[in-house]
Amino acid sequence: MNTTNTGCTAPRSRLIQRRSVFKAAAAAAGVAIAPARLQSASPSEKLNLAFVGVGGRGRANVGALAGQNFVAFADVDDHRAGEVFEKYPSVRRYRDYRIMLDDVGSRLDGVVISTPDHMHFHPTWAAMQLGLHVYVEKPLAHDVHETRILTNYARTAHLATQLGAQRHAYDNMRRVVELIQAGTIGDVTEVWSWVTGNRGMPKIPAGRPSVPAHLDYDLWTGAVKHRPYHPSVCPYGWRFWWHYGSGETGNWGCHTLDIPFWALDLKYPVRVDADGPSVDPERTPTSMQQTFQFPVRGNKPCVTLHWHHGIPKILQQLGLPAKENNTLFIGSDGMLLCGFHDRTLLPEDRFADVEPPPRTIPDSPGFYQEWVNACKGQGPATLDFSYAGPLTETALLGNVAYRAGGFDWDAASMSAGSNQAANALLKTEYRRGWEI
Repeated sequence: MNTTNTGCTAPRSRLIQRRSVFKAAAAAAGVAIAPARLQSASPSEKLNLAFVGVGGRGRANVGALAGQNFVAFADVDDHRAGEVFEKYPSVRRYRDYRIMLDDVGSRLDGVVISTPDHMHFHPTWAAMQLGLHVYVEKPLAHDVHETRILTNYARTAHLATQLGAQRHAYDNMRRVVELIQAGTIGDVTEVWSWVTGNRGMPKIPAGRPSVPAHLDYDLWTGAVKHRPYHPSVCPYGWRFWWHYGSGETGNWGCHTLDIPFWALDLKYPVRVDADGPSVDPERTPTSMQQTFQFPVRGNKPCVTLHWHHGIPKILQQLGLPAKENNTLFIGSDGMLLCGFHDRTLLPEDRFADVEPPPRTIPDSPGFYQEWVNACKGQGPATLDFSYAGPLTETALLGNVAYRAGGFDWDAASMSAGSNQAANALLKTEYRRGWEI
């Protein structure tokens, strides 16, 4: 018989257990002591999984992992979760993921998190504190501080982690990386990445409609300051409000910046600048330009990486198409223009007879299968937190620079130096009861 818990308040015994889940307030770059790892499933066994968020992206993630054993679903919106609930009627349902983890955490191998940006960190941190493997949608977290905590903890906890930037598994991504790393276009010192479109600056909500009965809006709000409900923000429009989301930077930036990060072995920038339309304190913009300076890495030169929400002017200057592309590498011996599915070496006549380098990067068994295999001890997923953490942090730093002005970034101390406005945006103030 299906067990459903839709209440907001847990019994006292569960609240005590829940506090242990959020133990040890972590310093900005600190790491809590990792618990003993629960035994992972053997290669032939199905994983025991729980899901936090099963509407929207969560529904797609449930479908992609349908070959595993589903133990529990947590979702604050019965309507958006309804399709998954109906398809899997025997899986236990919850509204509050914390109660779910209290109830079934000991039975789990991993947790899949598909919530809005502002609630990526808390369920991820809670699951990892219980020794559970984690898959979380991009961006890894909502602010730089949260991202670094998860990155550091994953490094010591020996857990299988993966960020949901699914295009990382595409064959073309691997071939682009091999071309760059083989030196086909020489030393790369500049890269331009972009996403087209003008999403952002949503209309300011009018009126105060009632919260529908199928939604627990307090739980949806979660750790951030409470604001009145409006259907233009919840369930989806949140992405373009700084309070909940990170705009197209956190959305598409984590996809497109993945290409140069992988190809050039990038980690943390040393300088971050940004420009765009006048900053709105509440809403993300319809366009933006960010620039990151990366230092020498071994025998690799310094790199200037540009990310644009919009089409970079350099494409027009060079007569290159933005459509179907998202990245332009500029090297000492040529250029490489690519998207997720195609790539072109430029000038084309110079590279017409160039043989592709040897395939050094194995094909992906499938993006989700990478994580399943990692959970079973078969090596890390290619987008685990050791890689996804610096990638996400860089994207979020670009947003900080847009909102507060440019700064030199000291990754070791997590400081934007004298730019106090930027420093203030690195960490979110949580609502009472959600502190860690």
